[in-house]
Amino acid sequence: MRKIRFSGSRWLGIAAACVTGMAVQAQTVAPGAAETAFRGACASRFEAAEKAGVMAVSGSEGWLFMTKELRHLSVGPFWGEDAAKVSRADKPQWADPLPVILDFKAQMDKAGIQLLLVPVPPKAVIYPDRLGADAVPSAKGGAVPRLDPSLRAFYQLLAEKGVMVEDLTEAFIQARGEGAEGQSVYCKTDSHWAPVACEIAARRIRDRFKTAAWMPAEKAAFTAERSTLQISGDLAGAANGARETLSLRTISMAGSAAGAATVDKGSPVLLLGDSHCLVFHSGDDMLATGAGLVDQLACEMGMAIDLLGVRGSGATPARLNLMQRARSTPGYLAGKKLVIWCFTAREFTESQGWRKVPIMQ
Repeated sequence: MRKIRFSGSRWLGIAAACVTGMAVQAQTVAPGAAETAFRGACASRFEAAEKAGVMAVSGSEGWLFMTKELRHLSVGPFWGEDAAKVSRADKPQWADPLPVILDFKAQMDKAGIQLLLVPVPPKAVIYPDRLGADAVPSAKGGAVPRLDPSLRAFYQLLAEKGVMVEDLTEAFIQARGEGAEGQSVYCKTDSHWAPVACEIAARRIRDRFKTAAWMPAEKAAFTAERSTLQISGDLAGAANGARETLSLRTISMAGSAAGAATVDKGSPVLLLGDSHCLVFHSGDDMLATGAGLVDQLACEMGMAIDLLGVRGSGATPARLNLMQRARSTPGYLAGKKLVIWCFTAREFTESQGWRKVPIMQ
């Protein structure tokens, strides 16, 4: 797979062309200027990558960024009247995620089920300095600022409309893993978050619901084992051979294989979404078993978790799968208390579309 490399104010890659960077020092950036500069940096890299026909952009120190993610970060507001202008949905009427999320929440409310939205922050927002843009403030001289104003505004709007959102951005920025590579919260060579991020997300979700009536009085006896894992991620390309080492916490139960006892369709908690719900859990192309978000949730909450993840889009296809399961299994939703809807934030603009799905007949 071909990639485009950016360095400072230049990018070197397939087209061997140049993009002029904005030489703005972090300490001189006025309020709002950093976000504008970052958005412009994402736009220039996306445009160059699309012209070259590549799916990944090379940053510094071996970091790779998905082209679609950079496009998402470049377009600005993506809901309401702006949706159809920036979305890559197949049809204009499927462009806006807001009414669909609100519809799904209303359906869950009617069924007596809480909904928690967990958008996975874009890698470039957590590691903007690794993108290599002069306009992006570096973390080396201080904390990385938040550079995702559109996502922040959307989450605030959802909260005002009664939707619970677990915004992981601040927590991930604080735990970026300066120093030990094994503690990075995102994979350098892969489009997914790292196992450490799954742990952080699981603990934050646990803390939200630790006093819920449906939480188990007696927690299941899961064990956690630390190890390291070497991978060559889905952005590296087979010919590239770039590898990285990740820190892994594998969850198991006595007498069961790693991850085998962490999933139960009868659980009151359902984890629903895209491949971020499957990576490090399902094995094979999902890299490992027993160390994904569902496994960390089971360990932190002390009970097995129901799982419905798809390798495609977490926007509409995931809910279509939920509809099929609910309609084919009588009483399936009756025992559910919480649905955790987890998918990459780039889906807000880069999915094939947001369609309302009638979960129950």
